[in-house]
Amino acid sequence: MEDKELGLSTEKLVLNFGPQHPATHGTLQLVMELSGEVVVKVTPQMGYLHTGFEKLSEHLDYNQFICVTDRMNYLSPLNNNIGFTLAVEKLLDIEVPERAQYVRVIMAEISRISDHLVSIGMQAIDLGAFTVFLYLWAEREKLYDLFEWVCGSRLTTSYMRIGGLMRDLPEGYEESLKKFCKEMPKVLKEVETLLNRNKIWIGRTRDVGTISGEEAINWGLTGPVLRAANVDWDIRKVEPYLVYNELDFDIPVGENGDVYDRYLVRMEEMKQSLRIVEQAIEKLPGGPVDIDNPKIRIPNKDEVYNTMEGLIYHFEIFMKNRGFIPPVGEVYSSTEVPNGELGFFIVSDGGRSPYRVRIRPPSLLHYQVFPRMMEGRMLSDAVAILASLNVIAGELDR
Repeated sequence: MEDKELGLSTEKLVLNFGPQHPATHGTLQLVMELSGEVVVKVTPQMGYLHTGFEKLSEHLDYNQFICVTDRMNYLSPLNNNIGFTLAVEKLLDIEVPERAQYVRVIMAEISRISDHLVSIGMQAIDLGAFTVFLYLWAEREKLYDLFEWVCGSRLTTSYMRIGGLMRDLPEGYEESLKKFCKEMPKVLKEVETLLNRNKIWIGRTRDVGTISGEEAINWGLTGPVLRAANVDWDIRKVEPYLVYNELDFDIPVGENGDVYDRYLVRMEEMKQSLRIVEQAIEKLPGGPVDIDNPKIRIPNKDEVYNTMEGLIYHFEIFMKNRGFIPPVGEVYSSTEVPNGELGFFIVSDGGRSPYRVRIRPPSLLHYQVFPRMMEGRMLSDAVAILASLNVIAGELDR
């Protein structure tokens, strides 16, 4: 290569960033071409975490596939569970009881907070703000205790069921949620004090990885990355599902579409999620958490062990035929997960397993825009930009 200003001839350096580098946050590889420390070209590579989730759907029944959705974005598995169950329920043309809808909203929002905590915490540690990571990681552990309490697992939750939930909220759960919602804002305030006006943080994030609103729409970006570019779009508002239309919350947007704005949007989204959870707890109705259709609903263990009807339905679902039979047809359903729009396109041929499932994950779209954001940037900016996109490898090669 030739530096026209200095009249010097230099060689182009090809650098492999990942897939083992800790700042890639997973098995991601970026092949970079450098002129000095300026990135000339970036080629994102994926395929190091090939899972075959979509193909697995063809060999599992609809309830079994819920366990597979946990592994897509493993930072917010409850949101994946909800997205898939809503798609199947749309295919079946059923609506879950109101209590189950409120519980799903609560689970979706605390899972959103958990995802953002990890995203900002890892971004902070990548840029040297270790104290912020410790603050946020402690709050994440509190949420993981809540996940474990309600479904028995901290990471791969599988809490949703077609037509409802695995089980109702345990006794005392609502009080613990209220306590978390009361204490969490203090931690967010501490983080803002540490970062918002920190010269090093601002220098590493402001005007870095910028993208305009028009470009973001053309690239298919969603979630905090889109909203940071001053585009007011959130599926919870524009196409409400569950009971979001009954709850009051705001959609934060940025101005510059840079790394700093993406950080601010995620911070504000956590505050709004706390607001949603508090309202949902206050409005939480009584009643069942499953539809009254034993051919679809998985019977609970008390019914299986103590009633003949429960044992028969359990046998029909799990032993004999492996699940219910949906009608022939196809549906697309999307939800607002922490990283953006998560969509499920399901094709049914009338069998007990889907004929085809196609997933629209937000991380795939965000990973493809990384070269555009890195144009002419320094090598050190790669860490900040990639962390702000929060790319999850499990969503890429499905």
